[in-house]
Amino acid sequence: MQSQTESDLASPAVLSGWITRKDLAQALRVTVDTLGRWEARRVGPPCVRAGRMVLYRRRAVQDWLAAQEMPRAKAAGGRT
Repeated sequence: MQSQTESDLASPAVLSGWITRKDLAQALRVTVDTLGRWEARRVGPPCVRAGRMVLYRRRAVQDWLAAQEMPRAKAAGGRT
């Protein structure tokens, strides 16, 4: 039986629930710099840093997007 090496721990399976800043920027159609500004202002999705790499948990991004939803406007003159 083999023991896990450092390279095994860094395999893609370990990062399966995470997305890079570059990939998230492309998905949201914003720049990497915009995501950096959002992080600094604490207005964007939560992220973690692993060395120079910035990662976003996919579920946290989905939760953040859901929290950005605007309530529907009531129809003019309509009943509630």
